[in-house]
Amino acid sequence: MDLEARAHSEHPEALRLWLRLLTCAQLIEKQVRGGLREQFDTTLPRFDLMAQLERAEGGMKMNELSRRMMVTGGNVTGITDQLVAEGLVERLEVAGDRRAFLVRLTPKGRKQFQDMAQQHEGWIVGAFAGLSTKDLATLHRLLGKVKEHVSSDFLETT
Repeated sequence: MDLEARAHSEHPEALRLWLRLLTCAQLIEKQVRGGLREQFDTTLPRFDLMAQLERAEGGMKMNELSRRMMVTGGNVTGITDQLVAEGLVERLEVAGDRRAFLVRLTPKGRKQFQDMAQQHEGWIVGAFAGLSTKDLATLHRLLGKVKEHVSSDFLETT
């Protein structure tokens, strides 16, 4: 039974909506994970790490990658080790900091990521194919309002 099915009509509409959002996100993520595994023999965390590096042509320090991906340094190190072994990323020493490394995509890694990103975009577009252009714009706008409200509440409590 999925999260959404656990909510009943006596629960607030907001709770039922939250559970539907989670269910949708989980279903889409499951499709993406399966597609990455089947078509590229890779994982979503590896894709996510490469996506971060693709946005930073000069590379990123390991601690910045960890912060942006919201995972531990150990997780980033393990994924990076795999990608280095496959020639998809490289580690470079940071001048003046013997403990830090800069990680960046290799040309091979950049090409592979571009192929994966193109397919990833197709999966996401396909997941929303049941919505009209107007529906997509409305959903985007409404979720933006939720994000803004939650963000402002968070800032007030910190």
